[in-house]
Amino acid sequence: MEKIAIFPGSFDPFTVGHESIVRRASRLFDKIIIMIGYNSNKKSFFPLEKRVQWINTVFEDDPQISVEVHEGLTVDFCRKTGAGYIIRGLRTSADFEFERAIAQVNKQMYPEIETVFLLTIPEHTPVNSTIVRDIILHGGDASRFLPKSLNMEDFKRKEK
Repeated sequence: MEKIAIFPGSFDPFTVGHESIVRRASRLFDKIIIMIGYNSNKKSFFPLEKRVQWINTVFEDDPQISVEVHEGLTVDFCRKTGAGYIIRGLRTSADFEFERAIAQVNKQMYPEIETVFLLTIPEHTPVNSTIVRDIILHGGDASRFLPKSLNMEDFKRKEK
């Protein structure tokens, strides 16, 4: 049976930390679907279409990895796609406490699902989308925090 995993998030933007987690997880699963979801607690900075395009660019040579958009519960998306696993990256112990609670609720709602936690590599521990967005918003060079296959010019804000 094919091992399908979901990597859910808003990916606003998709960082080197996200890329690292997906590439490492690709050795564990047959197929990974990067699920861009809507988070009611977050207001999107980059358009959804751009986020999908950027992630597709990062993994354009890897047919094992795909990108889809979903509005609703992650477990419902797992049921729809036949995924048995949810991948989550952990940077800190605070991440673990937050992610553990979500994983336990997901398990209650969908007992067949397993959440797999991968620790970030040490140099990616401080990298998160909020910090990267802030760097971009203020005209800084965020290139070291974004996948190398992406063009930094695409992230620059256009003055109105």
